[in-house]
Amino acid sequence: MKLSKLVGDRFKERPSDCVIDSHAFCVRGGYIKYVANGIYSLYPPMKRITQKIEKIIREEMDAIDGQEVMFPVALPGSLWEESGRFESVGEELLRFKDRNNSQMVLGMTHEEAAVHLVREYGNTYAKYPFMIYQIQTKFRDEARPRAGLIRVREFTMKDAYSFHTSQEDLEQYYDKCFKAYNRIFQRAGVPEVIAVKSDSGMMGGSVSHEYMLLADAGEDSIVLCDDCGYSANMEAADNIVENEKVAETALEKVYTPNCKTIEDVCTFLNSKVEQSCKAVIYQKNMTDEYVIVFLRGDYEVNETKLTNLLGEKVHAAVVTEESGIVPGFCGPYNQNAKCTIIYDKSLEGIDSLCAGANEVDYHYIGLNIKRDIGDVEYKDVAKIKTGGICPCCGKKTISVKRGIEVGNIFQLGTKYSKTMNMTYTDEDGTLKHPIMGCYGIGVGRLAASVCEARHDDYGPIWPISIAPWQVHLCCMRPDNADCKETADNIYNTLLNSGVEVIYDDRKVSAGAMFADADLLGVPVRVTVGPKNLAEGKVELSTRDKSVKKLVDVASIIDETNALINELYTEINSKVE
Repeated sequence: MKLSKLVGDRFKERPSDCVIDSHAFCVRGGYIKYVANGIYSLYPPMKRITQKIEKIIREEMDAIDGQEVMFPVALPGSLWEESGRFESVGEELLRFKDRNNSQMVLGMTHEEAAVHLVREYGNTYAKYPFMIYQIQTKFRDEARPRAGLIRVREFTMKDAYSFHTSQEDLEQYYDKCFKAYNRIFQRAGVPEVIAVKSDSGMMGGSVSHEYMLLADAGEDSIVLCDDCGYSANMEAADNIVENEKVAETALEKVYTPNCKTIEDVCTFLNSKVEQSCKAVIYQKNMTDEYVIVFLRGDYEVNETKLTNLLGEKVHAAVVTEESGIVPGFCGPYNQNAKCTIIYDKSLEGIDSLCAGANEVDYHYIGLNIKRDIGDVEYKDVAKIKTGGICPCCGKKTISVKRGIEVGNIFQLGTKYSKTMNMTYTDEDGTLKHPIMGCYGIGVGRLAASVCEARHDDYGPIWPISIAPWQVHLCCMRPDNADCKETADNIYNTLLNSGVEVIYDDRKVSAGAMFADADLLGVPVRVTVGPKNLAEGKVELSTRDKSVKKLVDVASIIDETNALINELYTEINSKVE
């Protein structure tokens, strides 16, 4: 490909709306173009990158006996009604009516379509197990799309669905997919991606893992234990708390003027925040019923845990006077508001607490929940913190880091096969529902995540396995006959040997040429200039600046191919 003909422009200025580097470089480098909120068109470089990612995915899915299929983007609402998700999924599912006034949806995930495709085929135990997968456009009406291709509304995703006659068989295949996913990310040049225990959310199922690329730009919080290797998404990590033993004291109501936050109260009373009880107030989305969560003052509510406990989503409360709740001074003792009350496990075992008195400008000290309120059931609805206790090894070695989710796998069980009445005749003649697994990777998100992990101040540094081209050839003086002839010969010879080359044949300044080369991030660079050419040399370098040397013109093809092979060998050495 000649750069003079490449569709898409590159520019120097960072767009003001790009909050993370990968988004900025994808816009500046001519990879993507904004169409609408969370919707982008792909220019040729990004299309080439995603095609290579898809090729890796297909090879790994085929290697574990996956069979590629294709589901529709637009699906009848009746399919989602069968599974129960037409009503249960929120506004992120785009619903519409066709010209016949039939309910339709744009597929954001395809469990229903997968069951529909094979429920007649899978009518006997002899057909099992099997796995089908697709690489398809999906639409999820995200409320807050951001960060370029990291969080979008329209996206390309590989989703796979496996079908089994036993839990044991599912677990064995789940392990195969687990390892295949590790190989996919290793081959894509990000071997540091880790698998973490996750919350299954609307997908359902009892076991699930997310694959996370640790990055400051990530919007997910990842819980890690460096001591035992435990890893989990924040939503799935159990929060274990050891409370300091304090002497029990008498319950006393005290005047705390203008102290509406737990920090204000503890400062005013000269008490520890670890011996305080704060209230976080929500309302249920469906009914607006109030929910009050009481937890230790230094912890935050994990809203996913709370949603799972309640069985429905919540939102921050708008507290009215009629509710009986006194915001800023809400506490568990003498709490008479009509609401659901939840006590977090972080309060368990504290014999003397500071808490709101349900009266403006007053708090209680010396509150003992068991003595003053009675036996209550404690639930885990708080976020685990850095320095917290590891749920696996029990040591205070937890760290919380940011990550980007690049894939997920779920053991779905019979959630969809049962609701959609998919059955098979077992060996003993009985009818049973197959057990399912689900496995997803966002293709565009993975490309953007690699960029987020592999860049410098000047642009992406693409791993050679997914780079848009393998070699970037720069002709510094196309108006110089020797330069042009040498560069043309190198270009044609590399192409004929099967090397992917982007050839900058433009009459532009050296600064502009190198700036564009940095933005395109091609791993190997060959630079032909009159000064070096006078010595019979051309420059061979890598985008990450680890290699930079002068090579005889006669040897440049062999040296370039050797460097390409070296970069592939480096990536493959990390593939398990």
